[in-house]
Amino acid sequence: MQALLGLARGIDRVSAFVGKFVMWLILVAVLVSAGNAVLRKLANWSSNSMLELQWYLYGAAFMGAAAYTLQQNEHIRIDIFYGSRSRRTQHWIDLFGHVFFTLPFVVLMTWMLVPYAYQAYRIGQVSTNAGGLIIWPARAILAAGFALLIAQVIAEIIKKIAVMRGLMEDPHPFVSPHDAAETAGADLAGDKR
Repeated sequence: MQALLGLARGIDRVSAFVGKFVMWLILVAVLVSAGNAVLRKLANWSSNSMLELQWYLYGAAFMGAAAYTLQQNEHIRIDIFYGSRSRRTQHWIDLFGHVFFTLPFVVLMTWMLVPYAYQAYRIGQVSTNAGGLIIWPARAILAAGFALLIAQVIAEIIKKIAVMRGLMEDPHPFVSPHDAAETAGADLAGDKR
Protein backbone atom coordinates (compact mmCIF):
# COMPACT_ATOMS: atom_id res chain seq x y z
CA MET A 1 0.00 0.00 0.00
CA GLN A 2 2.93 2.34 0.64
CA ALA A 3 3.97 2.12 -3.02
CA LEU A 4 0.42 3.03 -4.06
CA LEU A 5 0.41 5.95 -1.62
CA GLY A 6 3.71 7.09 -3.15
CA LEU A 7 2.08 6.93 -6.58
CA ALA A 8 -0.90 8.93 -5.25
CA ARG A 9 1.44 11.59 -3.81
CA GLY A 10 3.21 11.83 -7.17
CA ILE A 11 -0.09 12.25 -9.00
CA ASP A 12 -1.12 14.88 -6.44
CA ARG A 13 2.09 16.82 -7.12
CA VAL A 14 1.51 16.75 -10.88
CA SER A 15 -2.15 17.81 -10.49
CA ALA A 16 -1.16 20.63 -8.12
CA PHE A 17 1.58 21.85 -10.47
CA VAL A 18 -0.72 21.82 -13.50
CA GLY A 19 -3.61 23.35 -11.52
CA LYS A 20 -1.49 26.21 -10.21
CA PHE A 21 0.11 26.80 -13.61
CA VAL A 22 -3.15 27.02 -15.54
CA MET A 23 -4.48 29.67 -13.15
CA TRP A 24 -2.22 32.07 -15.03
CA LEU A 25 -4.02 31.24 -18.27
CA ILE A 26 -7.04 33.16 -16.96
CA LEU A 27 -4.88 36.29 -16.74
CA VAL A 28 -3.57 35.70 -20.28
CA ALA A 29 -7.15 35.18 -21.52
CA VAL A 30 -8.24 38.44 -19.87
CA LEU A 31 -5.31 40.29 -21.46
CA VAL A 32 -6.12 38.83 -24.89
CA SER A 33 -9.77 39.81 -24.42
CA ALA A 34 -8.87 43.34 -23.32
CA GLY A 35 -6.38 43.71 -26.17
CA ASN A 36 -8.98 42.57 -28.66
CA ALA A 37 -11.53 45.04 -27.25
CA VAL A 38 -9.05 47.93 -27.31
CA LEU A 39 -8.01 47.17 -30.90
CA ARG A 40 -11.63 46.90 -31.96
CA LYS A 41 -12.47 50.34 -30.46
CA LEU A 42 -9.29 52.23 -31.31
CA ALA A 43 -8.21 50.70 -34.61
CA ASN A 44 -11.54 49.29 -35.79
CA TRP A 45 -9.83 45.88 -36.06
CA SER A 46 -10.83 42.57 -34.56
CA SER A 47 -9.75 39.00 -35.05
CA ASN A 48 -11.61 35.72 -34.80
CA SER A 49 -8.33 34.07 -33.90
CA MET A 50 -8.05 36.28 -30.80
CA LEU A 51 -11.61 35.38 -29.80
CA GLU A 52 -10.90 31.70 -30.29
CA LEU A 53 -7.61 32.00 -28.40
CA GLN A 54 -9.59 33.28 -25.41
CA TRP A 55 -11.74 30.15 -25.49
CA TYR A 56 -8.67 27.92 -25.86
CA LEU A 57 -7.11 29.59 -22.82
CA TYR A 58 -10.29 29.33 -20.73
CA GLY A 59 -10.69 25.70 -21.79
CA ALA A 60 -7.09 24.92 -20.88
CA ALA A 61 -7.53 26.59 -17.49
CA PHE A 62 -10.74 24.70 -16.80
CA MET A 63 -9.47 21.29 -17.93
CA GLY A 64 -6.07 21.77 -16.31
CA ALA A 65 -7.62 22.73 -12.99
CA ALA A 66 -10.18 19.91 -12.93
CA ALA A 67 -7.81 17.32 -11.44
CA TYR A 68 -6.46 19.87 -8.95
CA THR A 69 -10.02 20.72 -7.93
CA LEU A 70 -10.74 17.05 -7.28
CA GLN A 71 -7.48 16.68 -5.35
CA GLN A 72 -8.40 19.66 -3.14
CA ASN A 73 -11.90 18.19 -2.58
CA GLU A 74 -13.45 21.37 -3.99
CA HIS A 75 -15.61 19.67 -6.62
CA ILE A 76 -19.37 20.09 -6.53
CA ARG A 77 -21.16 17.68 -4.26
CA ILE A 78 -24.80 17.56 -3.25
CA ASP A 79 -24.69 17.57 0.55
CA ILE A 80 -28.36 16.88 1.28
CA PHE A 81 -27.68 13.18 1.71
CA TYR A 82 -23.90 13.18 2.13
CA GLY A 83 -23.64 15.78 4.89
CA SER A 84 -26.01 13.98 7.27
CA ARG A 85 -24.02 10.71 7.23
CA SER A 86 -21.17 9.57 9.45
CA ARG A 87 -17.66 10.20 8.18
CA ARG A 88 -17.18 6.46 7.62
CA THR A 89 -20.32 6.36 5.44
CA GLN A 90 -19.11 9.46 3.59
CA HIS A 91 -15.85 7.66 2.79
CA TRP A 92 -17.81 4.72 1.37
CA ILE A 93 -19.98 7.10 -0.69
CA ASP A 94 -16.85 8.81 -2.06
CA LEU A 95 -15.16 5.50 -2.86
CA PHE A 96 -18.27 4.12 -4.55
CA GLY A 97 -18.71 7.33 -6.57
CA HIS A 98 -15.08 7.40 -7.67
CA VAL A 99 -14.99 3.73 -8.68
CA PHE A 100 -18.39 3.38 -10.33
CA PHE A 101 -19.14 6.84 -11.69
CA THR A 102 -16.16 9.19 -11.93
CA LEU A 103 -13.52 6.74 -13.14
CA PRO A 104 -15.66 5.13 -15.86
CA PHE A 105 -16.78 8.57 -17.06
CA VAL A 106 -13.29 10.05 -17.34
CA VAL A 107 -11.91 6.88 -18.96
CA LEU A 108 -14.73 6.96 -21.52
CA MET A 109 -14.18 10.66 -22.24
CA THR A 110 -10.42 10.17 -22.68
CA TRP A 111 -10.98 7.12 -24.88
CA MET A 112 -13.31 9.17 -27.10
CA LEU A 113 -11.31 12.42 -27.11
CA VAL A 114 -7.86 11.08 -27.99
CA PRO A 115 -8.87 9.87 -31.49
CA TYR A 116 -11.07 12.97 -31.86
CA ALA A 117 -8.04 15.22 -31.27
CA TYR A 118 -5.77 13.06 -33.41
CA GLN A 119 -8.20 13.17 -36.32
CA ALA A 120 -8.29 16.98 -36.21
CA TYR A 121 -4.48 17.01 -36.14
CA ARG A 122 -4.15 14.48 -38.97
CA ILE A 123 -6.43 16.38 -41.36
CA GLY A 124 -5.24 19.83 -40.27
CA GLN A 125 -8.75 20.88 -39.31
CA VAL A 126 -9.23 24.63 -39.00
CA SER A 127 -12.07 26.61 -37.47
CA THR A 128 -14.91 27.45 -39.83
CA ASN A 129 -14.68 31.09 -38.72
CA ALA A 130 -12.73 33.42 -41.01
CA GLY A 131 -9.23 33.77 -39.59
CA GLY A 132 -9.92 31.09 -36.99
CA LEU A 133 -7.37 28.83 -35.33
CA ILE A 134 -6.49 25.21 -35.90
CA ILE A 135 -8.78 22.85 -33.98
CA TRP A 136 -6.54 20.08 -32.70
CA PRO A 137 -4.98 22.01 -29.76
CA ALA A 138 -8.42 22.60 -28.25
CA ARG A 139 -9.30 18.94 -28.62
CA ALA A 140 -5.91 17.87 -27.28
CA ILE A 141 -6.46 20.08 -24.23
CA LEU A 142 -9.75 18.26 -23.56
CA ALA A 143 -8.09 14.85 -23.93
CA ALA A 144 -5.15 15.81 -21.71
CA GLY A 145 -7.44 17.23 -19.05
CA PHE A 146 -9.47 14.04 -18.89
CA ALA A 147 -6.30 11.91 -18.87
CA LEU A 148 -5.03 13.89 -15.88
CA LEU A 149 -8.43 13.37 -14.25
CA ILE A 150 -8.03 9.60 -14.68
CA ALA A 151 -4.77 9.74 -12.77
CA GLN A 152 -6.26 11.96 -10.05
CA VAL A 153 -9.31 9.73 -9.59
CA ILE A 154 -6.99 6.75 -9.17
CA ALA A 155 -5.00 8.76 -6.59
CA GLU A 156 -8.22 9.64 -4.76
CA ILE A 157 -9.29 5.98 -4.70
CA ILE A 158 -5.90 4.97 -3.26
CA LYS A 159 -6.04 7.71 -0.61
CA LYS A 160 -9.65 6.92 0.29
CA ILE A 161 -8.82 3.25 0.85
CA ALA A 162 -5.76 4.24 2.93
CA VAL A 163 -7.88 6.59 5.08
CA MET A 164 -10.55 3.92 5.57
CA ARG A 165 -7.88 1.39 6.59
CA GLY A 166 -6.30 3.87 9.02
CA LEU A 167 -3.04 4.09 7.08
CA MET A 168 -3.18 7.87 6.72
CA GLU A 169 -4.99 10.87 8.12
CA ASP A 170 -8.02 12.15 6.26
CA PRO A 171 -6.64 14.94 4.04
CA HIS A 172 -10.08 16.56 3.86
CA PRO A 173 -12.02 16.14 7.11
CA PHE A 174 -15.67 16.90 6.54
CA VAL A 175 -16.94 20.26 7.73
CA SER A 176 -20.67 20.83 7.50
CA PRO A 177 -21.82 23.89 5.56
CA HIS A 178 -23.21 25.33 8.80
CA ASP A 179 -19.86 24.95 10.61
CA ALA A 180 -18.01 26.36 7.61
CA ALA A 181 -20.31 29.40 7.58
CA GLU A 182 -19.80 29.94 11.32
CA THR A 183 -16.01 29.72 10.93
CA ALA A 184 -16.07 32.12 7.98
CA GLY A 185 -18.27 34.54 9.94
CA ALA A 186 -15.95 34.38 12.95
CA ASP A 187 -12.95 34.98 10.70
CA LEU A 188 -14.65 38.01 9.15
CA ALA A 189 -15.65 39.36 12.53
CA GLY A 190 -12.06 38.91 13.73
CA ASP A 191 -10.74 40.81 10.70
CA LYS A 192 -13.03 43.75 11.44
CA ARG A 193 -11.58 44.27 14.93
